[in-house]
Amino acid sequence: MQKQPPVYKEKGITGQGFELVRNPLKFAVEQTKILGDFFKVPFFFRKVYVTTNLEAIRHVLQVNQKNYQKSPAYKQLKLALGNGLVTSEGDFWRKQRRMAQPAFYKTQLNELFEKMTGVAEDFCEELEEKRGQKESFDIAPEMMQVTSDIVLKALFSTFREQDKEEMAQTMHFTQEHIMRRTVSPWTIPLGYLNGREKRFKAAMEDFNKTIYNLIDERLNSPNPPTDLLTMLVQTRDEETGLGMNNQQLRDEAITMYSAGHETSANALNWTLMALAKEPKIVAKMRAEIKAVIGDKTPIFNDLRQLQYVRQVIEEGMRLYPPAYALGRESLSEDEILGYKIPKKSIILVSIYALQRDAKYYPNPNKFDPERFSPAEVKKRPKLAYMPFGAGPRMCIGNHFAMMEMQLLLTLMIRRFDFVLDEKYPIEKDALITLKPKEGIRMWVK
Repeated sequence: MQKQPPVYKEKGITGQGFELVRNPLKFAVEQTKILGDFFKVPFFFRKVYVTTNLEAIRHVLQVNQKNYQKSPAYKQLKLALGNGLVTSEGDFWRKQRRMAQPAFYKTQLNELFEKMTGVAEDFCEELEEKRGQKESFDIAPEMMQVTSDIVLKALFSTFREQDKEEMAQTMHFTQEHIMRRTVSPWTIPLGYLNGREKRFKAAMEDFNKTIYNLIDERLNSPNPPTDLLTMLVQTRDEETGLGMNNQQLRDEAITMYSAGHETSANALNWTLMALAKEPKIVAKMRAEIKAVIGDKTPIFNDLRQLQYVRQVIEEGMRLYPPAYALGRESLSEDEILGYKIPKKSIILVSIYALQRDAKYYPNPNKFDPERFSPAEVKKRPKLAYMPFGAGPRMCIGNHFAMMEMQLLLTLMIRRFDFVLDEKYPIEKDALITLKPKEGIRMWVK
């Protein structure tokens, strides 16, 4: 008889895993301590397995990855992202990944860094106006705005200023709408009655119109600007010689915009919150920044020398991974750790719980950038840290995101002290990404 994994038993009439949906962070951490690093959660007609086991993760994401597709939750994302890299599967995904990859080569990132720098320096000038204000302010929308501006500049360098606010509001509403449909699918019919579905459709039509106009500009211009959209328009599949059609270009562009600023903004929010309590770490960052760049504008090659700044960001993403979990659905029956995994099972990898596991991170709740010194990283299994995922589907924009975060954090820490307003509690909100629920209120000094 095949062995069975431990099973989570929820109290209540239904016995279903509602707590997994209600509080996925706390649930994964607590139940992993109780049940171990691979356990089953009854969830209506679905077989759901939660894991932080590295062998199981390697099996699903690398060894037998062709037997696993994105979990059904990603189908809701298709409503906004279409068939982009985050949501597409199989041969289509492989072809799109192959075509999009050159846009993130080092030579391209070097050019994009120059675009980023101007936006980042302008942001610091705007932040200067808040220095010394009596009232604290929420840093979260500020981070969301600057990372949005950076991605828009890198992706669509000809984007009109007047469209920026509308695009940001559309993305905020879209994410909230999709998360509601994902977590509470029984409320979907209500959306047709209260107008939410109609509003979502209208927002996406406006959004698409803007993107398609930008694509047409690139296609019809003899000298298109140097940005990510132009690279996507000009790229050709090495096997077929064909480029992407307009629908594919739209899907990849909106995917890069959505994923490219949301995750970085939230990672920076949590990192700034942590640094506000760690003056010694801030002092060490400033010493490195002074030694590497002094008062000058950083250049792309400076990033490699800003090692401690990078470690700070990596530790921030360890404790507060923007992509706090990832799910895969089995296409056929499989075996993991000796357990039979039926077809159409969901394997949920809790990145949040994994990266707070004391086996890999002693005193796991402490903010300690020394964990990411080169010597410490070598001691740890690679899969014990995966804020950008792992395997063939690892985030294509991970180097872009790290570059963006290093630049912003370097410029901000060099210039400002961030002080938390303790009157406002900070709560984690596990939506599509891990956000501060009511923001993070601070003073700039």
